[in-house]
Amino acid sequence: MSELTTKLTEAQKFAMSIRPKVGGFPILAEVLRQAGVHLNRWTLPSCQSVYYMKDGSVVQQGTPLVNGVLEIPKFDREALIKALRTDQEGFSTFPEFLKAAWEAGVVGYDADFTGRKVVYYGVNGESYLEEYPAVVVNR
Repeated sequence: MSELTTKLTEAQKFAMSIRPKVGGFPILAEVLRQAGVHLNRWTLPSCQSVYYMKDGSVVQQGTPLVNGVLEIPKFDREALIKALRTDQEGFSTFPEFLKAAWEAGVVGYDADFTGRKVVYYGVNGESYLEEYPAVVVNR
């Protein structure tokens, strides 16, 4: 592992160890920001995640949500908001959230850890912006 990948994976492990089941994303985001990640770009349904960091970038390839040739679902803002609230309330796992977001027509999202906002994108330029609260994480 390189220094950047080690820094990222260690930050992820730490964040997951202190993240509460309900409302845990701001904790994860702050730990990653402190580790030097300023933007995290997800591409669905491939589950590719690129972390833009102070000293370079890291890609993390997750398990794709689908295989084969498929029609992309239409962007459904209400279904996306429902998926977000379900996740925020601790009623879904992260993979379940990603699947629900994909089914709501999300083809990608950018988590801006400096601006504390996440923008979800549809294939035809649709978008939904959600801000999240600042938190304090002490190491």
